[in-house]
Amino acid sequence: MSVRLEVCVDSPEGLAAAIAGGADRIELCAALDLGGLTPPAGLMALAAKAPIPVYAMIRPRAGNFVYDGDNEAAMLADVDAARTAGLAGVVIGASCADGTLDLPLLTRLSERAKDMGVTLHRAFDLVPDPIQALEQAIELGVERVLTSGLQVKALDGLGTLKVLADLAADRLSIMPGSGINIFNVERIVSETGVHEVHSSCRVPLEAVDQKAVNFGFQPSASYQTNSVTVLQMRNLLDMIGNKG
Repeated sequence: MSVRLEVCVDSPEGLAAAIAGGADRIELCAALDLGGLTPPAGLMALAAKAPIPVYAMIRPRAGNFVYDGDNEAAMLADVDAARTAGLAGVVIGASCADGTLDLPLLTRLSERAKDMGVTLHRAFDLVPDPIQALEQAIELGVERVLTSGLQVKALDGLGTLKVLADLAADRLSIMPGSGINIFNVERIVSETGVHEVHSSCRVPLEAVDQKAVNFGFQPSASYQTNSVTVLQMRNLLDMIGNKG
């Protein structure tokens, strides 16, 4: 059983580290500390040169996933920008006020990305009924659902992740994400039976520019995707796959 590794990155350095470490796919973002926002055009253009598929996060702002018409217009334009840049796919999500998936908006976004790959992001983790939401995601035609099993961290949502993976079968992929690292990935894969995982593979930056921190240009604690960590995760997933 092959287990694929998607690495989320938000900088040119992170992109290079993910590729060097052996990631199978990139989720390209801005502001990972906010859960990931739409990456800028320049980063999309750089990522389009990558030797592996790159999916752009389509999220116009921090906060919830309830979007008005202006946000929708921005998201549709960002889908177009990802296609123009030459990226393989997009990562979308939208909620109604009650947490259910905003199917009309998701349908419009999916149709706009009809010639690209589509991942449904962790807006899924806010739904009141994950089984219903899974069937809706399948009906939308997305390739995969990025989810932590409706918990803050995937390790706490293993039961739901397994149920979702079993129900999804070969109709779409359930991809666990949130808090996945080299210390827990084997348990997560073995207990859920998933075929791909999502991780930032980030480590704390040893050197922080204190002047930049003082001016508010950099947070006091910064993290960056690390190629050695990506490689360790890649090797672990290969070992798990060989066992299977």
